Amino acid sequence: MHDNPAMGVGGAYKSARRVLDLTSPSRISQGQIVARRILWTPKMAPYTITYFAVRGRCGSMRIALSDLGQEWKETILSFDEWTKGDLKAKCVFGQLPKLEDGDLALFQSNAILRHLGRKHGAYGKNDKEAAQIDMMVDGVEDLRLKYGRLIYQEYDTGKEAYLKDLPDHLSKFEAVLAQNKSGFLVGDKVSIADYALLDVMLNHLVLCSHSLDKFPSLKSFVDKMSARPKLKAYLESDAYKKLPINGNGKQ
Repeated sequence: MHDNPAMGVGGAYKSARRVLDLTSPSRISQGQIVARRILWTPKMAPYTITYFAVRGRCGSMRIALSDLGQEWKETILSFDEWTKGDLKAKCVFGQLPKLEDGDLALFQSNAILRHLGRKHGAYGKNDKEAAQIDMMVDGVEDLRLKYGRLIYQEYDTGKEAYLKDLPDHLSKFEAVLAQNKSGFLVGDKVSIADYALLDVMLNHLVLCSHSLDKFPSLKSFVDKMSARPKLKAYLESDAYKKLPINGNGKQ
């Protein structure tokens, strides 16, 4: 997985690194980027995410943590800290995000997502469903990589062509959802594949608000997932809404 922070850098990272302590919401200024769940407190948080001040590669794991009712805290890095500090050398693949779960440090966003799914019951009911979930996560990753290429390399010249080709990609997920009929990609229970797809679909709805107009099952999926109580609270929070999607300001 290409979690390359060089693809997500720029003016958004001028602030110094900080561990977000938001136990006193009144202290949050209008422009401050925040990352927390409702009732978040540092003493309660079993997870720590280290990343930049964007949704980026952390989008699906934040969505997963929120929906699974987990607490977390975040260490936000500036670009200068990443390029000039010693953290990059300590990252297994020289990339972020990083998730700390006790004494376990994980890198690679989809590996992190799978860890959370296994630990919190969002990885299917059996080996067959787990294999199907892996397949769906990889399918979402294919689209995410194409989206990333558009945003960071071809936005000004390739957006029209990308949107023209997008229905071909979306039709695959539409067919899976229409056949499964549960509202989820695999089985009858939410999984990490659903979190990954929701993240990418929300990004595409910002890219083009009409992206899902011809895909009723996908549109219903996004609506249903976004209405889940814990997810709804997160998606309506400043922690989500004020965080840029990408590091170059394009979305």
